[in-house]
Amino acid sequence: MSKTDIIEYLSYLADLGRSGVTRARKLASIREFFSYLCDHDVISDSPAAKVAIPKKERKTQTYLRPDEYARLLSAAGSNPRDFAILQLFLQTGVRVSELVHLTLTDVDLVNKVISVDGKGSKQRSIPLEKKAVMALKNYLAVRPHSSDPHFFLNYEGVGLSRRGAEKIIEKYRRLSGITKRFSAHSLRHTFGSYKAEQGVSPFQLKEWMGHSSISVTQLYVHMSRESARRAMEQTSL
Repeated sequence: MSKTDIIEYLSYLADLGRSGVTRARKLASIREFFSYLCDHDVISDSPAAKVAIPKKERKTQTYLRPDEYARLLSAAGSNPRDFAILQLFLQTGVRVSELVHLTLTDVDLVNKVISVDGKGSKQRSIPLEKKAVMALKNYLAVRPHSSDPHFFLNYEGVGLSRRGAEKIIEKYRRLSGITKRFSAHSLRHTFGSYKAEQGVSPFQLKEWMGHSSISVTQLYVHMSRESARRAMEQTSL
């Protein structure tokens, strides 16, 4: 067996729809076999030694369609706090940890901006759109009086926990009748995907989302291009 034979075998598995993880596992077994033959002087060199390991595919990111996030917001419409939380996720793309750590002084409704402490203690400012500003104002009007500085409080008057925020998302997923599973991170992906589709530059999106590398932000650009390609195909004359 030659190196070419092994590469063709891996290509055959790919044609059958086998994942990169499965093909990498098959290659590992082949390498182990030839390594055994080399150790026992049956062959001098392993033909699998220089075969590139198949790349593991990225997991498909879940995000909401416009009709889905409209249903999600509608389901939370009667609860100012929960509605504001969902709006903030969708309008700013913040991480769930960033949202629950927001304090009253981090939210500037006069200048329409929030200050977020992101990964690596890097602080960034994110502008607020009208819908988010209105939702936050409505929540502040009914926010319980508390010495706790966190912007979002639970029903005991202390800062909302990460788990609490995740439960809110799951609650309204069920109430809205959306069957697919999604998380706070999915709402972040929804923000990034929508902004990319609207033509926001990767560099601006990187600043808003707090990515450490532009390569991460570029994923949203690729996603938006793929979405545009599907739309073109579906409306082909």
